[in-house]
Amino acid sequence: MKGNSQRGHQLAFGSFGMKTLDEGWLTSRQIEAARQAVTRKMKREGQLWIRIFPDKPVTKKPAEVRMGKGKGAPEYFVARVTPGRILFEAEGVPLDIAKEAMRLAAQKLPVGTKFIVRRDYTA
Repeated sequence: MKGNSQRGHQLAFGSFGMKTLDEGWLTSRQIEAARQAVTRKMKREGQLWIRIFPDKPVTKKPAEVRMGKGKGAPEYFVARVTPGRILFEAEGVPLDIAKEAMRLAAQKLPVGTKFIVRRDYTA
């Protein structure tokens, strides 16, 4: 996956967001863990938008199976992300709480991220 994100690279819903700095695959489990971390920190106040969806199935064959005999069964689903892609957006909470919530979510993800704020945001 080369190049920067061509779509989904600007804040569309909230005043705060988390943007990727690297490319990679995010599994549905990683996205859910990050979502739970943000929701807990925000104490279910405000609103959270998840801007990515795991739509790529990753298949795997069982251990010690001979070559051939077709493709393996889907094991899990991933979302492909490239640099600049917005992962999460938040609204309705103070800046410091949103920043801390996104920091906690970033720890759950295997890609580098950056906290961003809408240009016309006033505290």
